[in-house]
Formats: sequence, structure tokens, C-alpha cells
Amino acid sequence: MSLPTTALFRDDFYLSTNEAVVTAVHEDGGIELDQTCFYATSGGQPGDSGFLERADGSRIALGPAVTGASKDIVIHRPLEGEALPIVGEAVVAHIDWARRYKLMRMHTACHLLSVVCPYPITGAAVGEEDSRVDFDMTDTIDKDEVTAKLMKLVAENHPVFVQWITDAELSANPGIVKSKNVRPPMGLGRVSLVCIGENSSVDSQPCGGTHVSETQEVGAIHIAKIEKKGKENRRFRIRFGAPGSDA
Repeated sequence: MSLPTTALFRDDFYLSTNEAVVTAVHEDGGIELDQTCFYATSGGQPGDSGFLERADGSRIALGPAVTGASKDIVIHRPLEGEALPIVGEAVVAHIDWARRYKLMRMHTACHLLSVVCPYPITGAAVGEEDSRVDFDMTDTIDKDEVTAKLMKLVAENHPVFVQWITDAELSANPGIVKSKNVRPPMGLGRVSLVCIGENSSVDSQPCGGTHVSETQEVGAIHIAKIEKKGKENRRFRIRFGAPGSDA
């Protein structure tokens, strides 16, 4: 029976490596550790990739991590042909930090977009270079105007931090959830609120993903495209760089 993985990333988004012990190796090669800094694919954000370092210095290359039989189990997936560790083996987990940091910046940008466009969210996908957020809306909106408002929030360098509330507190305040179709991660006893601005003055919403610590770290972003996806759905494409850098 799998044991819950201590998810170190929940309390430190900037932790890129950690010591761990292998607690299970699945028939398909999936590896469980007692604790990990790897984020597992969830909520529109891809899982972390990287490698496990063994005592002899050799590496086990890993693709994006996923959740196991329950949300509190993280499965580290070796790439094809990689050697497998044994249960009880001590390893050091290393995430691909450059990739993770891009995803942190992008995920934070998606939160800022939900501030600029205060409509119910019907879908989202965070990527390394391109992300999308779908809104339940019929209004016509100018992408350059949205970009300008996003960059204003970035430049103001608001703090980004996490506060924890209980599952019961979230259930008693359902209005803080912006997503229309996807519920925030519950069942672990506590839920993380991603807050932006002093005293959450800019935004506060439940989210289990990883984010930067201040909006300035997001860097230059822009809305590359706004697509009509149905009568009451608009898809916003966010990309890194200044407007016009897509060509």
C-alpha cells in the first residue's frame, strides 16, 4: 500500500532539490519517494521533470511527475531505458529548475489575468512558453488593453504568497473559487490560497500550483490572441515577451 508523499513544494516553491528515500517502485517503473519537491501534474499545470541522483553519482532521468492512486501520492516517472532504484534506497531528487521557474511565472500570470478579466474560469492550461485561460464571457475585449493592465500589475511588483485554510472554511466560502468547472484540491485537510498584494488586496483564490514570490518575476508577458470558443466562451492565449514578439 502506498504511503502519502510529503509534498515539500507546498511550503517552498523555490525548493529545487531534496534528499529522499524510495518507498515504492511500480511494475511500470513509477517511483514513489517519502518526500519530494516535484510538483505532480494537476490543475492545468504540468508536473516537474528532472532526475534522481543515486549514491554512486549516476542519474535516473525523469519525465513529468503525476499523482498516484490518490492526490497525496506523487509518482516520479523514469524515461524509457532508465535504470530503476530499489525500495529503501536513498536518492537526491533534482527538478529541472529552468522549466519549473517558467511554469511558476506563467501560472502567476494566469492569476493576474483572472484579476484583469473578472469572469468565471471554464478552463486553463499552463505551459512553458504559451498558456491559455478560458472565461465564461460574451464581452468584446481588446487584447492590447488586457496586456497593458497585466503589465501594470507585473510592474507594481505585488507580493505573492500562500495562506492556508481548512476544507471546511473553503466549503463555507464557495464564492472565492473562480474556476467554474474545476474544484480546488481538497481532501488533504487544508487548502492553499494564493494571495497577491499586501493583505491580498489584488487577489486571493484557492490553487495548488506553484507561483513566484512577487509579480515582477513574471517578466514581460502579453495576450497573443483572444479566440471565441462558443457563444459564451473566450480563450486568452498568454505568451512571454512583449507584444509583437510572436513572429
